[in-house]
Amino acid sequence: MNPQLRQRIAVGLLSISVAGFATWQANEGLTTTAVIPTQGDVPTIGHGSTRYEDGSPVRMGDTITPQRAEVLARNLNSQAEKQFAASLPGVTLHQAEFDVYMDFVGQYGIGTWLKGSPRRDLLAGNYAQACNDLLKYKYAAGFDCSTPGNKRCAGVWARQLQRHAKCMGAQ
Repeated sequence: MNPQLRQRIAVGLLSISVAGFATWQANEGLTTTAVIPTQGDVPTIGHGSTRYEDGSPVRMGDTITPQRAEVLARNLNSQAEKQFAASLPGVTLHQAEFDVYMDFVGQYGIGTWLKGSPRRDLLAGNYAQACNDLLKYKYAAGFDCSTPGNKRCAGVWARQLQRHAKCMGAQ
């Protein structure tokens, strides 16, 4: 079906799709021991989790099983979905947009989302601009990850380009 013919749905009625969750997991990868994924980042475990369900931070030396990583990811994603939906009162999205922005929240956190320009533009009904805003998030520890040939955080920029393309494809 032509994306222009699909109806947007109230954010509170959406949840991340199976494909969206699987994409997020694949992008995050799996670590059963805590790591610092990019210079300047915080300890991360499982599928990109930086904290546990009770809010306590992941610490270097922590270990989990792949099964625990899956449970942790689903629990944290469920919490994030509720916060995400509450941050966009009255906004409607296509499923693909919802998945893209939840992937963003999974990587950058709800705090960054709440302060960010994608949210502001969605609240204003500027859907394409909200997609374009994703390209502003190209830094890791102050380094511009869009720098050609960089080996420090090229994946950060590649992921933003993928998000942007999926988001624009839903417009």
